[in-house]
Amino acid sequence: MSLDPALRQRIDSLLQANPVVLFMKGQPSAPRCGFSAKAAGILSSLLPSYASVDVLEDADIREGIKLYGSWPTIPQLYVRGELVGGSDIIEELLGSGELHTLLGLAAPDRTPPTIHVTPAARVQIDKAMADVPAGVGLHLAIDPQFNAQFQLKPVAGREIVADADGLKIHLDPVSAPRANGIAVDWVEDVRGAGLSIRNPNAAPPVKSISVQQLHDRIITGTIDVIDVRPAAGRAMAAFPQPHEVLDDASRARLEALPKDVPLAFICHHGSSSRRAAEHFRSLGFHDVYTVDGGIDAWAKEIDPKVPVY
Repeated sequence: MSLDPALRQRIDSLLQANPVVLFMKGQPSAPRCGFSAKAAGILSSLLPSYASVDVLEDADIREGIKLYGSWPTIPQLYVRGELVGGSDIIEELLGSGELHTLLGLAAPDRTPPTIHVTPAARVQIDKAMADVPAGVGLHLAIDPQFNAQFQLKPVAGREIVADADGLKIHLDPVSAPRANGIAVDWVEDVRGAGLSIRNPNAAPPVKSISVQQLHDRIITGTIDVIDVRPAAGRAMAAFPQPHEVLDDASRARLEALPKDVPLAFICHHGSSSRRAAEHFRSLGFHDVYTVDGGIDAWAKEIDPKVPVY
């Protein structure tokens, strides 16, 4: 099958206009497959911005990009118009440091992180590794949201190796700084048993704030409010205090705010606001709130002039 000339021109123009382009499923902030999540997570850790194309939103591009570079799977990374490859190759290049060179970045800091493993966790890890064949090691990956995952897999020899009292833990260059200072423990409770990881580098969890607390902080000017409701909801019951609106037009600007700005997200009842708050927390914001009860609670407890819908 040959690539339609008009579609080839579209892809050519896209690659010429952007030095780094990731063709993926979903968007970097909301990937829709694990491979795309891994590729976007790596790039987002290294670059402040890059172009991405959601192939699920464009069927022509989805099939055409496979023909364009003779690469059958998604995601695909292009740098300065040249195909780099998919998520596995991106991960390999990250581990070797070649990805930094390819992107024009300084070589990664390969200082091993300090990792603390409690005796209880060490016993369980040693049990899991008792029959591991030669050449397989314990790997730790930490994604941009600071979710940690241990795996037993082959050692490539390019990893950063942390020594936790004799336990070798292998990391890639973007996971290593995120892992510095973590504490690994073994916990057993009503939910079961497993490893527990406390990471001091992760942003604090999203906090809840009542409408009365929000009101008081608005009065003192110590919090910014972001309304995440769709336009129809905002039209039925406008939030009467100074605030921002989270939509396609404002998203990039709001995501670029200083990470220490206190942000309170409000929606209709409190569900959508928590999802939005979690997203901003994943971007590194340190003081993030969801408004309990949303605009509905505000209307009932603070300002009866706001319509209830």
